Amino acid sequence: MAERLTHVDEQGRAAMVDVSGKPVIRRRAVAETFFHAASETLDRIMAGDLPKGEALAVARIAGVQAAKRVDALIPLCHTLPLEHAEVSFERSASDAIRIEAATVVTARTGVEMEALTAVNVAALTLWDMTKAIDKDLRIDGTRLVLKEKASPAS
Repeated sequence: MAERLTHVDEQGRAAMVDVSGKPVIRRRAVAETFFHAASETLDRIMAGDLPKGEALAVARIAGVQAAKRVDALIPLCHTLPLEHAEVSFERSASDAIRIEAATVVTARTGVEMEALTAVNVAALTLWDMTKAIDKDLRIDGTRLVLKEKASPAS
């Protein structure tokens, strides 16, 4: 017997999952993606030397803001009382920046979508801020790196 999809009701219609019976626990998720551009473009990003300004600072804020708004972007996601969201950047190759987002909530459902959305919006922000100087941009490798849950501290 095939496993039933959680976002589909008995009639096969899209539906929000009822999490009311699940326990409220601390949940954390970490996601990553990679922003690719010419080495010279990435040098300018890392130095904060772009025509549109300090790209990493803007992308960091955009990622955090996106994590806070997932319920407005993805129709069946629950509204969560997000307790922490952070976005970080690391030059992982001459032509790539690794973007990581970590999110935390104490709730009945996880924060994976918030972390995944944060890295993608951060990457799109870098794209927007560099598209005028580099026509060969690419975003790839988006994935969930970690999903954990634990009982809340007493």
